[in-house]
Amino acid sequence: MGKPTGFMEYQRELPADRPPLDRLRDWNEFHGAMPEDGLRTQGARCMDCGTPFCHAGILLEGMASGCPINNLIPEWNELVYLGLWEMALERLHKTNNFPEFTGRVCPAPCEEACVVAIHSPAVAIKNIECHVIERGFAEGWVRPRPPAVRTGKRVAVVGSGPSGLACAAQLNSAGHSVTVYERNDRIGGLLVYGIPQMKLEKRIVERRLDLMRAEGIEFIPNTWVGRDLPASHLVEHNDAVVLCIGATRPRDLAVPGRELAGVHFAMDFLTRNTRALLSGGTNGSLISAAGKDTIVIGGGDTGTDCVGTALRHGCRSLAQFEILPEPPTERGPGNPWPQWRKILRRDYGQEEAQARFGRDPREYSIMTKLLVGDAKRHVKEVHTVRVQWVPGADGRLEPREVPGSEQIWPAQLVLLAMGFVGPEDDVIEQLGLERDARTNIRAEYGQYATSVPGVFAAGDARRGQSLVVWAINEGRQAAREVDRYLMGSTQLP
Repeated sequence: MGKPTGFMEYQRELPADRPPLDRLRDWNEFHGAMPEDGLRTQGARCMDCGTPFCHAGILLEGMASGCPINNLIPEWNELVYLGLWEMALERLHKTNNFPEFTGRVCPAPCEEACVVAIHSPAVAIKNIECHVIERGFAEGWVRPRPPAVRTGKRVAVVGSGPSGLACAAQLNSAGHSVTVYERNDRIGGLLVYGIPQMKLEKRIVERRLDLMRAEGIEFIPNTWVGRDLPASHLVEHNDAVVLCIGATRPRDLAVPGRELAGVHFAMDFLTRNTRALLSGGTNGSLISAAGKDTIVIGGGDTGTDCVGTALRHGCRSLAQFEILPEPPTERGPGNPWPQWRKILRRDYGQEEAQARFGRDPREYSIMTKLLVGDAKRHVKEVHTVRVQWVPGADGRLEPREVPGSEQIWPAQLVLLAMGFVGPEDDVIEQLGLERDARTNIRAEYGQYATSVPGVFAAGDARRGQSLVVWAINEGRQAAREVDRYLMGSTQLP
């Protein structure tokens, strides 16, 4: 413990973000940097507790408590405080293949479980993590480390999102020859097309991919396994196959008018926007919010990303619908530490909308009933009703419409951001894999083996839609089990 009284002497501080109205003019990342002395002071706030819940990585009430990849947080916090940055990076890489991703997009369940957070603002773990890895790149400490010996075993990884990349990196480090297949034109999966540029600049993703290529991993884009390439081909030509295909089937909106033009799934909107940016400007596939009354249906991270993207397009007005009630501003008695706090939070998109339109765009306890189109069958209105959540016949809360609360909203663009309902069928059906009750690929957590020998599954395809950090966790663990399957034992963590 570098400074035993640090958590009492220093307050939590974060670098200032760029002002909301300024950052709406571009697609650049908006988080600022903190000088080294400030970072060392923040590292000094870590208590090095006897039981560091920050890296516990457990589920409480269905939500992560602590870091799912068990980052050695107290260790690298102390090393940062002492100015031993390269040693801090070594500790960080022991558990996390991609701290430059998690340090930007993770919601930081580690901070929610920080012991300091029982009575004071948590240690700024996420900000320190991001600066450690960026210092590593700047100093040249992050460099390719190909394996010294190859095992002669071949592994195909399907999907290049965070679980697929983590799995590939670990298997490659064990000496296996790894080929990663991606259906999109660019490697990175969710990291490229699911997370907008202002949250994670794509140069950051490509920087890591360049390292992985230099370490010997082969990437094959534009290849949809199950369509362009039979899944059986991978099984026949590899010693093992790992499916990291995500949970990409979006939840739809079953209301009249859903078929109207101008109604899109959120991921289509985000993907086409990023593709246009990476191609050097707008193109024919862009779904633009410019000059449109825009409604986002869904209150999660994807909905917030739609809000931030629509604002940068220059939408005329903006509303974000959430069917659930507005969360409380303080942790409730049934939500004790170290559970994830179920409180009202304001993310970057809502902050930007507040600055642009003078109000938070979110509307709670609201249900969409009808979409109305114009003479050209393009959406022009969204009809809603307010709801109350009351116990149903089985005791579970269910929404009940509030009489007289009907409302009509102008809308020329409606974005559906209501989550995902499981992986797509192609590979699963071709290989005859068993599914669980939620249609995910059946594979036990910690084992990752599917019902077909030699075929493994990890990430959202196995557990359902979840956090990037859980995907990395599963990719790493699946690699360990594949290595054990191929070699009879494993030294992978």
